[in-house]
Amino acid sequence: MHQLHGESGGMATQTSKAKRIDVLPKKPSVARAEIVDKATRGRFEAELDAALKRKPTSEVKLGGALRAVGRLSPALRGTLVDAAQVMVRRGSYARELYGATIRTLGESEEKHLPALLKSALASDDAGGTATLSAASFCRDSSLAAPLAKLAASRQSHLAFGAETARVCRRESNGAHLTAIAPMIKESHRISLCVDLFVPLARSAPIPVHVAPALGVLRGAERHLGRWLVLADVATKAGDDGPLLEAMQKAQVGPTSARAAWALVAWALAETKASVDPNASPVASPTTRPTVELVARLSDRPSADRDTTFLFRMAQARALSCKPMLDALVKSVPLTDEIAVRAASYLARDHGREEMRDALVDCALNGKRDELRGLAVAALWDSGSGPTRAATRERARELSDELVTSRCLSSVAWGALVRAAHASHRDADFVVVTETPLRWIQWGWLE
Repeated sequence: MHQLHGESGGMATQTSKAKRIDVLPKKPSVARAEIVDKATRGRFEAELDAALKRKPTSEVKLGGALRAVGRLSPALRGTLVDAAQVMVRRGSYARELYGATIRTLGESEEKHLPALLKSALASDDAGGTATLSAASFCRDSSLAAPLAKLAASRQSHLAFGAETARVCRRESNGAHLTAIAPMIKESHRISLCVDLFVPLARSAPIPVHVAPALGVLRGAERHLGRWLVLADVATKAGDDGPLLEAMQKAQVGPTSARAAWALVAWALAETKASVDPNASPVASPTTRPTVELVARLSDRPSADRDTTFLFRMAQARALSCKPMLDALVKSVPLTDEIAVRAASYLARDHGREEMRDALVDCALNGKRDELRGLAVAALWDSGSGPTRAATRERARELSDELVTSRCLSSVAWGALVRAAHASHRDADFVVVTETPLRWIQWGWLE
């Protein structure tokens, strides 16, 4: 991505208190709500200042770390507000850092967000999909007019994104959204799925008015993983259609297709149960996942061989995924992210105590800094039964060494472990869930 004009040189880009932009009012003290330590905040603030002066080659790593840690730190979000203002003023909407910043502020319902979004929505391309995604989480009434104007745009993907935001904000009954849906071409459907609906799939339920339009998009979608994202959003909104369709398709067609649809049906049943207090308990799937099957069920391109769905099953403690987890840790020491995650679940749920030792070894001696940071977080997750307290204490000790790492990913994992230890020490809480992993480790900033 090319650096935009005016983003380097002598411009005032500091986000320290002495050089904050004067348009926004002074932010209140947030010390009482802060669980991210001062050293970590200082590291990210320095990295952010440097990135605004000159775009770094590792901007996606900075964006991912800020996505994960910014949610936990009111003070750091204050700095993100200032950085977002700089980028909005410059029109730097194509930068990964802008997308990471505006999404974090939107999902945190930051009070200064509406002013930023109004400026971005008035620009060419409405500030990009990241801006429309953030607007979906913002309830401020000042956005009603610009979103309504965009919903009437001749560019169908912009109109669809804006109208989706209006449905999420309960300003539309979804009829216009359904009318636009058939006009969305494949490239825009892929972009909307990843950049707009993946965040909505992990959010609180949105109004069911979105369901008919999502049905149109699913009808045109040939990629099963993206179909599942659209179905997850609709199911969480209260539409039973995708679940019934998946259950029906699990009974017909070739064996491989039935296996895939059976897992989709299980996933949607889990989604429904997560928002419906009257839903029946969901039985664990008996279908054994394979590398090919798991790749098909990811919203990423199949060539990525993404294992998101495998760990969705592992998080639900599905016994059928154990053989694949075992296959991923045949070689010790652990040498990649997938093996580290598999080792954590095998230790936690399947009695593989030696996997904790492997995680400690990786945390201390891993060849890559970013893998060592992930191993510390996975070690914290691996605690179970009578060993849980000691395991988490060991991970907490190791996390202190990550603060000074040159690798931002490790700094972020260390911050998440310390925050988990401070607020979820005795709870059944997992640090390395899919969302922070995608942000920190892979740089997928949706």
